[in-house]
Amino acid sequence: MKNMEPQERIVSKAHELFMRYGIRSVSMDEVANHLGMSKKTIYQFYADKDALVEDVITIEITGKQVECKQHRQKSENAIHEIFMATDMLLELLTTMNPALIFDLEKYHPSAFKKYNDHKNSFLYSLIKENIEWGKKEGLYREEVLADIMARFRLASVFLIFNPEVFPGGRHTLPAIVTEITDNFLYGLASAKGQKMIQKYKLQRQKTITL
Repeated sequence: MKNMEPQERIVSKAHELFMRYGIRSVSMDEVANHLGMSKKTIYQFYADKDALVEDVITIEITGKQVECKQHRQKSENAIHEIFMATDMLLELLTTMNPALIFDLEKYHPSAFKKYNDHKNSFLYSLIKENIEWGKKEGLYREEVLADIMARFRLASVFLIFNPEVFPGGRHTLPAIVTEITDNFLYGLASAKGQKMIQKYKLQRQKTITL
Protein backbone atom coordinates (compact mmCIF):
# COMPACT_ATOMS: atom_id res chain seq x y z
CA MET A 1 0.00 0.00 0.00
CA LYS A 2 3.00 2.30 0.55
CA ASN A 3 3.59 2.67 -3.20
CA MET A 4 -0.03 3.65 -3.87
CA GLU A 5 -1.21 7.17 -4.54
CA PRO A 6 -2.96 8.80 -1.52
CA GLN A 7 -6.47 8.36 -2.95
CA GLU A 8 -5.79 4.68 -3.72
CA ARG A 9 -4.52 4.15 -0.18
CA ILE A 10 -7.62 5.82 1.28
CA VAL A 11 -10.14 3.82 -0.72
CA SER A 12 -8.21 0.57 -0.24
CA LYS A 13 -8.09 0.95 3.55
CA ALA A 14 -11.73 2.11 3.71
CA HIS A 15 -12.74 -0.95 1.66
CA GLU A 16 -10.90 -3.23 4.09
CA LEU A 17 -12.44 -1.60 7.18
CA PHE A 18 -16.00 -1.36 5.81
CA MET A 19 -15.94 -5.01 4.75
CA ARG A 20 -14.67 -6.14 8.14
CA TYR A 21 -16.73 -3.98 10.49
CA GLY A 22 -19.63 -2.63 8.41
CA ILE A 23 -19.92 0.96 7.26
CA ARG A 24 -21.74 2.67 10.09
CA SER A 25 -19.28 1.53 12.76
CA VAL A 26 -16.23 2.94 10.93
CA SER A 27 -15.79 6.72 11.17
CA MET A 28 -13.69 8.93 8.92
CA ASP A 29 -11.42 9.50 11.94
CA GLU A 30 -10.79 5.76 12.18
CA VAL A 31 -10.00 5.50 8.47
CA ALA A 32 -7.50 8.36 8.89
CA ASN A 33 -5.95 6.76 12.00
CA HIS A 34 -5.46 3.42 10.26
CA LEU A 35 -3.75 5.22 7.38
CA GLY A 36 -1.59 7.37 9.62
CA MET A 37 -2.83 10.52 7.91
CA SER A 38 -5.01 13.44 8.92
CA LYS A 39 -8.73 13.49 8.27
CA LYS A 40 -8.11 16.75 6.41
CA THR A 41 -6.05 14.81 3.83
CA ILE A 42 -8.96 12.42 3.22
CA TYR A 43 -11.31 15.37 2.70
CA GLN A 44 -9.01 16.65 -0.06
CA PHE A 45 -10.14 13.61 -2.09
CA TYR A 46 -13.60 12.91 -0.67
CA ALA A 47 -16.15 15.58 0.22
CA ASP A 48 -17.79 13.32 2.83
CA LYS A 49 -18.22 9.71 3.92
CA ASP A 50 -20.96 9.20 1.31
CA ALA A 51 -18.46 9.88 -1.49
CA LEU A 52 -15.92 7.50 0.01
CA VAL A 53 -18.53 4.75 0.46
CA GLU A 54 -19.64 5.17 -3.16
CA ASP A 55 -16.05 4.79 -4.39
CA VAL A 56 -15.56 1.68 -2.24
CA ILE A 57 -18.76 0.12 -3.61
CA THR A 58 -17.71 0.92 -7.20
CA ILE A 59 -14.41 -0.91 -6.64
CA GLU A 60 -16.17 -3.89 -5.03
CA ILE A 61 -18.69 -4.14 -7.89
CA THR A 62 -16.00 -3.85 -10.59
CA GLY A 63 -13.90 -6.57 -8.96
CA LYS A 64 -16.83 -8.96 -8.60
CA GLN A 65 -17.93 -8.42 -12.21
CA VAL A 66 -14.45 -9.35 -13.45
CA GLU A 67 -14.49 -12.46 -11.24
CA CYS A 68 -17.94 -13.52 -12.47
CA LYS A 69 -16.86 -13.17 -16.12
CA GLN A 70 -13.79 -15.31 -15.39
CA HIS A 71 -16.03 -17.99 -13.87
CA ARG A 72 -18.15 -18.02 -17.03
CA GLN A 73 -15.02 -18.60 -19.14
CA LYS A 74 -13.58 -21.30 -16.86
CA SER A 75 -16.77 -23.20 -16.06
CA GLU A 76 -17.31 -26.66 -17.55
CA ASN A 77 -21.09 -26.24 -17.71
CA ALA A 78 -23.95 -24.20 -16.18
CA ILE A 79 -24.03 -26.19 -12.93
CA HIS A 80 -20.27 -25.86 -12.49
CA GLU A 81 -20.63 -22.08 -12.90
CA ILE A 82 -23.17 -21.98 -10.04
CA PHE A 83 -20.79 -23.93 -7.79
CA MET A 84 -17.95 -21.54 -8.66
CA ALA A 85 -20.17 -18.52 -7.95
CA THR A 86 -21.23 -20.07 -4.63
CA ASP A 87 -17.59 -20.61 -3.66
CA MET A 88 -16.96 -16.93 -4.44
CA LEU A 89 -19.88 -15.93 -2.21
CA LEU A 90 -18.69 -18.18 0.64
CA GLU A 91 -15.22 -16.65 0.38
CA LEU A 92 -16.73 -13.15 0.39
CA LEU A 93 -18.67 -13.96 3.57
CA THR A 94 -15.43 -14.78 5.40
CA THR A 95 -14.31 -11.15 4.99
CA MET A 96 -17.59 -9.25 4.71
CA ASN A 97 -19.64 -8.06 7.67
CA PRO A 98 -23.30 -8.94 6.91
CA ALA A 99 -24.29 -5.50 8.28
CA LEU A 100 -22.69 -3.83 5.26
CA ILE A 101 -25.74 -4.23 3.00
CA PHE A 102 -28.08 -2.96 5.73
CA ASP A 103 -25.78 0.02 6.39
CA LEU A 104 -25.74 0.85 2.69
CA GLU A 105 -29.51 0.76 2.38
CA LYS A 106 -30.19 2.82 5.49
CA TYR A 107 -27.40 5.40 5.51
CA HIS A 108 -25.93 5.66 1.98
CA PRO A 109 -28.79 5.61 -0.56
CA SER A 110 -26.68 6.68 -3.55
CA ALA A 111 -24.14 3.88 -3.05
CA PHE A 112 -26.98 1.44 -2.32
CA LYS A 113 -28.66 2.37 -5.61
CA LYS A 114 -25.40 1.63 -7.43
CA TYR A 115 -25.18 -1.74 -5.68
CA ASN A 116 -28.84 -2.48 -6.40
CA ASP A 117 -28.41 -1.58 -10.08
CA HIS A 118 -25.48 -4.01 -10.26
CA LYS A 119 -27.62 -6.72 -8.65
CA ASN A 120 -30.69 -6.15 -10.80
CA SER A 121 -28.83 -5.71 -14.08
CA PHE A 122 -25.48 -7.51 -14.16
CA LEU A 123 -26.20 -10.33 -11.68
CA TYR A 124 -29.73 -10.86 -13.00
CA SER A 125 -28.44 -11.20 -16.58
CA LEU A 126 -25.66 -13.54 -15.45
CA ILE A 127 -28.10 -15.90 -13.69
CA LYS A 128 -30.66 -15.77 -16.49
CA GLU A 129 -27.95 -16.62 -19.04
CA ASN A 130 -26.81 -19.48 -16.82
CA ILE A 131 -30.35 -20.89 -16.74
CA GLU A 132 -30.71 -20.66 -20.54
CA TRP A 133 -27.29 -22.30 -20.91
CA GLY A 134 -28.25 -25.14 -18.56
CA LYS A 135 -31.48 -25.74 -20.49
CA LYS A 136 -29.56 -26.00 -23.79
CA GLU A 137 -27.17 -28.49 -22.21
CA GLY A 138 -30.06 -30.59 -20.90
CA LEU A 139 -28.89 -30.05 -17.31
CA TYR A 140 -31.95 -27.93 -16.40
CA ARG A 141 -35.57 -28.77 -17.13
CA GLU A 142 -36.88 -27.37 -20.43
CA GLU A 143 -40.00 -25.90 -18.83
CA VAL A 144 -38.06 -23.72 -16.35
CA LEU A 145 -38.92 -20.00 -16.75
CA ALA A 146 -35.53 -18.29 -16.71
CA ASP A 147 -36.78 -14.80 -15.80
CA ILE A 148 -38.71 -15.98 -12.73
CA MET A 149 -35.95 -18.28 -11.47
CA ALA A 150 -33.24 -15.65 -11.98
CA ARG A 151 -35.21 -13.17 -9.87
CA PHE A 152 -35.91 -15.88 -7.28
CA ARG A 153 -32.20 -16.72 -7.05
CA LEU A 154 -31.22 -13.09 -6.53
CA ALA A 155 -33.87 -12.52 -3.87
CA SER A 156 -33.00 -15.70 -1.97
CA VAL A 157 -29.25 -14.99 -1.93
CA PHE A 158 -29.71 -11.46 -0.62
CA LEU A 159 -32.09 -12.72 2.09
CA ILE A 160 -29.06 -14.08 3.96
CA PHE A 161 -28.12 -10.48 4.84
CA ASN A 162 -31.54 -9.78 6.40
CA PRO A 163 -31.27 -10.23 10.20
CA GLU A 164 -35.07 -10.49 10.52
CA VAL A 165 -35.12 -13.55 8.25
CA PHE A 166 -31.89 -15.13 9.51
CA PRO A 167 -31.09 -13.89 13.04
CA GLY A 168 -27.42 -14.20 13.96
CA GLY A 169 -26.34 -17.35 15.73
CA ARG A 170 -29.13 -19.68 14.67
CA HIS A 171 -27.40 -20.90 11.49
CA THR A 172 -23.96 -20.18 10.02
CA LEU A 173 -23.89 -18.16 6.80
CA PRO A 174 -22.15 -21.00 4.87
CA ALA A 175 -24.93 -23.41 5.97
CA ILE A 176 -27.62 -20.97 4.78
CA VAL A 177 -25.89 -20.36 1.42
CA THR A 178 -25.40 -24.10 0.83
CA GLU A 179 -29.02 -24.95 1.69
CA ILE A 180 -30.43 -22.18 -0.52
CA THR A 181 -28.16 -23.12 -3.43
CA ASP A 182 -28.95 -26.85 -3.17
CA ASN A 183 -32.67 -26.15 -3.32
CA PHE A 184 -32.24 -23.74 -6.22
CA LEU A 185 -30.14 -26.18 -8.26
CA TYR A 186 -32.22 -29.27 -7.57
CA GLY A 187 -35.33 -27.24 -8.45
CA LEU A 188 -33.82 -26.45 -11.87
CA ALA A 189 -32.12 -29.74 -12.60
CA SER A 190 -33.14 -32.48 -15.01
CA ALA A 191 -32.23 -36.09 -14.16
CA LYS A 192 -28.92 -35.51 -15.99
CA GLY A 193 -28.40 -32.29 -14.05
CA GLN A 194 -29.04 -33.98 -10.69
CA LYS A 195 -26.21 -36.44 -11.40
CA MET A 196 -23.95 -33.49 -12.26
CA ILE A 197 -24.84 -31.72 -8.99
CA GLN A 198 -24.02 -34.87 -7.02
CA LYS A 199 -20.71 -35.18 -8.88
CA TYR A 200 -19.61 -31.65 -7.90
CA LYS A 201 -20.81 -32.05 -4.31
CA LEU A 202 -18.82 -35.29 -4.02
CA GLN A 203 -15.73 -33.57 -5.42
CA ARG A 204 -16.05 -30.86 -2.78
CA GLN A 205 -16.44 -33.39 0.02
CA LYS A 206 -13.25 -35.13 -1.11
CA THR A 207 -11.40 -31.78 -1.22
CA ILE A 208 -12.55 -30.94 2.33
CA THR A 209 -11.53 -34.44 3.53
CA LEU A 210 -8.08 -34.04 2.01
